[in-house]
Order: sequence, then C-alpha cells, then structure tokens
Amino acid sequence: MKILIIQESDWLKRGPHQQHQLADRLSLRGHQIRVIDYEILWREQGKRGLYSERQIFEDVWKISPSARVVVIRPGIIKIPLIDYVSVAFTHDKEVSRQIEEFKPDAIVGFGILNSCIALRKAKRVNIPFIYYWIDVLHRLIPFKALQFVGQIVENRVLKRADRVLIINDTLKDYVIKSGAPPMVTHVIRAGIDLERFKPSAGISNIRQQYGLKKTDTVLFFMGWLYHFSGLKEVAQGLAKETKRNLKLLIVGEGDAFEDLKQIKEKYNLQDRIILAGQRPYTEMPSFIAASDICLLPAYPWEKVMQDIVPIKLYEYMAMGKPVISTRLPGVMREFGKDNGVVYVDAPADAIVKAKSLVKDGKIGKLGDKARKFVQKYSWDNITDEFEKVIEEVIEENRK
Repeated sequence: MKILIIQESDWLKRGPHQQHQLADRLSLRGHQIRVIDYEILWREQGKRGLYSERQIFEDVWKISPSARVVVIRPGIIKIPLIDYVSVAFTHDKEVSRQIEEFKPDAIVGFGILNSCIALRKAKRVNIPFIYYWIDVLHRLIPFKALQFVGQIVENRVLKRADRVLIINDTLKDYVIKSGAPPMVTHVIRAGIDLERFKPSAGISNIRQQYGLKKTDTVLFFMGWLYHFSGLKEVAQGLAKETKRNLKLLIVGEGDAFEDLKQIKEKYNLQDRIILAGQRPYTEMPSFIAASDICLLPAYPWEKVMQDIVPIKLYEYMAMGKPVISTRLPGVMREFGKDNGVVYVDAPADAIVKAKSLVKDGKIGKLGDKARKFVQKYSWDNITDEFEKVIEEVIEENRK
C-alpha cells in the first residue's frame, strides 16, 4: 500500500510518537510511506530568513534503521501567526502534488488545518481519509484565540473522516461527543516494543556516567518539557528535601528547560538534578533502567492532559518501573489503581510519594505489576490492527 501521513509537527525532531512507530513498522512490511510535516520548531531554531524552502528527506527512520520513510516539508513564512496562514497554501499545494505523483491508497491525518485540507481533496478523488488522534490538538495551539477555530476545524474533519482512530477510551468519548460517528470510531492503543523495553535491558552505565550512586533513588522523566509538565514543581520540591540521595534525571528539551536550569542553580541542586537534554531514542531503555521511579507529574487541571495517555508510560512500565502520575483522567481510566501506577493530586506531591514508596519497599512489586500490565500491548499487534483498518477502509472505498 501507499500511505500518505500528514501532521503539523516536526517529524524529525519530535517523538517518536504513535505515528512514527507505525510508519516505520509499516515500511518494514513493504508499504510505501510518505509524510508531510511542519517545521514547528522554527522559532526555537532561529529564523534563518523569512521563508523556508520546500525540503525532502529520504530514508528517514525513527525506530528501525531499516525503515524507509520519505518526509516532505513544505515551505512556510517565518512570522508568528503568518506561519499558520502560510500552511493553508503550501500544504494545500503539497497534498495536491502528492495525490497526483504518489497516488496514495489512503491518507492518514494527525493535524488540524492540513487534515482538513487533505480530507477535502481526498473526497474529491475517492481516497479514504483516516483521522488519527493521539492528542486534543487544538488545546496545544499557542495562540489561545485560535484554539476555538482549531476546535471547529477538528470537529468538521471528525464528522467526515472514513475512520477515526484514537489511543484510549477517554479520547474516544471526547471525539464522539465532538461529532465523530461511533460506527467509524475505533480505539487502537499505544504500543510497546517489548524486546527493546524490558527489565533485562537494565545493564546500563548511565548511573556511572552521571555520577549517580547505588544508594541514590533516581526519579526519571523523558519527553518534551512543557511548562505544564509539572517538573518545575518537582524540582522545587526536591530543593526542600533534606535527603541528598533523592535525585531527578530528566531527558528532553522544551519550553521549561531554561526554568529548570535556573531552579537547579538557584537552589544549588547541581548534584541532584540532571538535565541530560535531548538523547537518541535508542538510549531510552538505558536511561529508564538507570532510574528507580518514573514520573508523569503533569498539571491535572491542564485541559490538554485530560484525555491522553502518553506512550512514555508504556515504556516506563515495560521496563518494570513504577510510575508516579498526577490524577489525569485518561491515565487513571487506562491503568486503574493496582497496575504499577500510583497517583498524586499535584506535581509537588511526587517527592513525598516517592519517599513513601522507598520507605515501604514497594518499588519492586509495583514494577512487576507494571510490566505485567503492558505485555499485551506489543507494537506488532498494534501495527496489525492499524494495517487491517487501512486495508478495510480501502476496500470499502473501492466498493
């Protein structure tokens, strides 16, 4: 099959997310995958001119070096707000170009504006369109005034898509309430590479590399560092903790990175907070193995976190690590109360909960429960489900 994926994020620098996992695995199965992405990080990387030219990246992979994904990045005007407007034109042109040249059997949308564009064009030429939700995207639009507009566009696409796929039950309730027909709406959960993420992958030199001792209790987070990720509150809580062997290891970059650096310096936490920056995905098992407890301390009152279940949780749990999470509705519904995830009311409570787990000797038992729970979510099974959905919708369209 020829599959065209479209998203409004940087395919190369963000993730790996659900779409990266599936794209690489479908490529390994012999399918041709092309991606239209968006240079969302242009502000952080510097302008380098007011306009970026169209780029093509061949043989891209995020999970397996044997995967062959082609990423096409249309140009944009690098002026805040105008960059979104320019997407309407450059992505419109690119979708038309790919329909004519690539002739995809199906289009899978992970964005808002370009999904609306692609849906309209797909309907004209009888190509099935699949709308895949791993997040409530309009809540991530940095300009609050545009979030309402984004929601309207999302709802229109939900109503007309041939299939709507979501990664958890809470998100399913949300999209159906937003207009997705229940009969075409299906849950395909996040998956886990059980060979890459397993407790026996725990032979790691990360502790030695970052000066962590055997007697240290290491709290770990990986991913994009949003301001609402709760890590600043965890770091500030660590500053109040008198036990010096409680450490915080963070892998990732993002909006809160500079604030975390400032907290580290202000409270003299150089030996207790480790900011490792962005690291290759292949190193994540080693980092998780070096930790004792993993964290998801995001603001439970933040709307964008209400309905999602980040893939990182499955990876933490597959490594046999307990997770401390705030009471996020999607996470609580997905993992329940006795499967290796323990809950706190606010990010600042994570330090107290971690100390309690250590004191009560519960880390090992919770880690075993976590691994057992996620074993059913192998990426091979998830890819099978996704591949089947695409085949079914193509066949329906032909009839």
